[in-house]
Amino acid sequence: MNDPEPKRGRKAKEPKLTHLDEQGRVRMVDVGSKRPTERVAVAQAQVFMQPETLSLVTDAGLKKGDALAVAQVAGIMAAKRTYELIPLCHPIKISAVTIEFDVDSEASSITVVATAKTRDRTGIEMEALTAASTAALTIYDMCKGVDRAITISNVQLQRKSGGRSGTFTR
Repeated sequence: MNDPEPKRGRKAKEPKLTHLDEQGRVRMVDVGSKRPTERVAVAQAQVFMQPETLSLVTDAGLKKGDALAVAQVAGIMAAKRTYELIPLCHPIKISAVTIEFDVDSEASSITVVATAKTRDRTGIEMEALTAASTAALTIYDMCKGVDRAITISNVQLQRKSGGRSGTFTR
């Protein structure tokens, strides 16, 4: 994928879980000596629903209100609180979070796209993933009264840049 092949004569570096110490105990990675860099992550989640439900969402016709507006705010709030939800995440200074929606009438789905940015010592992927997941869950919550068969899937990191590991693109 994005891993370069080992150079001739060099042994490939074994992947290592960074959240475990030498004894296999859980630890928070020490990022204190790293220098801050610009970091951006884009994550997505897909929400599949009945066509009638999708119409209610896009027309802001749900009794609970505008599901996309509420999901947008929920995703932004979730990104800011990621370190409180994911035990080994660092609190980082988020400079921007955006939540966008791609409505696909043919597939009867909404793709949530969350972009998070920072200038810090560690990545922002978890914040983007948490934002996308929470926005998708909020759409479910807003629609569950009319459609219990909603499915959330394909929660995934699409892109990330910055930091020592460089750029990743799915």
